[in-house]
Amino acid sequence: MRFLADQMLGRLAKWLRILGYDTLYSNAWSDAEIARLARAEGRVLLTRDTRLLARKGLKGLYVSSEDLVEQIGQLAREGYLDSRPPFTRCLRCNVSLEQVDKPQVLGQVPPYVYETQDEFRRCPQCGRLFWRGTHWQRMVERVSGAAR
Repeated sequence: MRFLADQMLGRLAKWLRILGYDTLYSNAWSDAEIARLARAEGRVLLTRDTRLLARKGLKGLYVSSEDLVEQIGQLAREGYLDSRPPFTRCLRCNVSLEQVDKPQVLGQVPPYVYETQDEFRRCPQCGRLFWRGTHWQRMVERVSGAAR
């Protein structure tokens, strides 16, 4: 399942990436660009704009709530979410992350992080590093119930 979120759903787009879903988003795209891209790439358009959703040739979902947890719950209830490993996509670039060996990140992460973490991932596009810090568990708890 590949998504494209419109300008009103940037937060949902970020969380779908956290959950491992290929989700395009830019608040700079016009409705015409969004529709063209969704059609061209066969993406499910996520929107709160009924006029945008009514355009020909689009497969989409009207996201009824403004609440993030309710949005994720709606996607799950309507069959758009499956079991994926979370934290596998760059939150910024939407690119699949690559596993990197711990010695490769020495000097690139804070010393405490280097000492306490064993697994690191890097975005091959922007170079951003990711690891399972204390925030990881809070993020999982926040959306795990809604995504079921």
